[in-house]
Amino acid sequence: MNYVTIKIKLEPEKREDYLKLALLAEKFKRAVELAIRLQLKGVEKGEGVKEVSRLVLNNWWYSDSAWDYAKMLLRGAEQNGGNPRHIHLKSKFLISKPKENEKGNRNVRIEWPNVRIRSNGEWLEFRMKTAEKFLPVILDVQKFKYGAQVVLRNGKIYLHVQVPFGIYLKHLGKITRGRLYAGFDLNSDRVNMVILDETGIIRDVRVEHFPEVNSSGFSRRKARDLRLKALAQLLDYAYYHGVGTVFFEDLGKIKRRNGKAAGSRKGNRKASNFAKRELLEHGIVMASKRGFDVYLVNPAGSSKLGRELARGLGLDVHTASAFVIGWWGVNSLKTHENSQKEEQFG
Repeated sequence: MNYVTIKIKLEPEKREDYLKLALLAEKFKRAVELAIRLQLKGVEKGEGVKEVSRLVLNNWWYSDSAWDYAKMLLRGAEQNGGNPRHIHLKSKFLISKPKENEKGNRNVRIEWPNVRIRSNGEWLEFRMKTAEKFLPVILDVQKFKYGAQVVLRNGKIYLHVQVPFGIYLKHLGKITRGRLYAGFDLNSDRVNMVILDETGIIRDVRVEHFPEVNSSGFSRRKARDLRLKALAQLLDYAYYHGVGTVFFEDLGKIKRRNGKAAGSRKGNRKASNFAKRELLEHGIVMASKRGFDVYLVNPAGSSKLGRELARGLGLDVHTASAFVIGWWGVNSLKTHENSQKEEQFG
């Protein structure tokens, strides 16, 4: 299931409720850090969640959410070559994921115009402040399961609600064509996306990893499904964050020598190229259905330039390559528009 996140500001009914929520968020942070240590020791989830609940949160569902979040952090550290023992959380936050067979959310209940957050056996009361256009979505999402994250920042409280994509689309849909651009770097084990404006300023970066698909014996069908799901999630994110045009690599122009496509000497490289082409073909269809303008960009030299720019941009090589694809695409459109104007008025 794909989700769209709606950000809502919360105001406490009583000062005491804010202080209790801040304490709960601090406990959740400690619970995540404990879950990291337990997972590094090889503790199984069932036993680990029980220990986190007993020692810190006294709430099974918060503890389960903390365990899953810790697992995600460990996976990210592993993929980026970081030391998982050096993971330290600074911000205060709280996550309550939805339960499969229940409506709503067990610990964070939306009862418009109020939100109730469970804390140590009692309910803390808050009032919602959000844009009027989101009200129909919020009223509707109460009937379904939804994930919730509470973030405390600079004395303010924000609730991030994961709204099922279908509900969001039913009430809002795309109102205006986005003015931003997105460049994609497609790979067999990840998809990198960079959102930028017409001046080349990076507005957002998103990466979806799925390294398990390249494991020996991994189902080709499952690998395909994971790749397409990841790409769909990135396109959905771009769709609702102001993107109107997307750029993919023109894989037909990769590695050409003397006008002929270069061959690969390794079977795994052939499999990787097949996965990239499959992603591209489906990506073009998915992007078109979502209303994007879709263009293919000659990627010759994009990887090399991406490596050169990566450190200066503070990005990994693949994300820097996605930026290069996007920036070259934007410049190509500008050149084409200028030439049309010259022909029209020249």
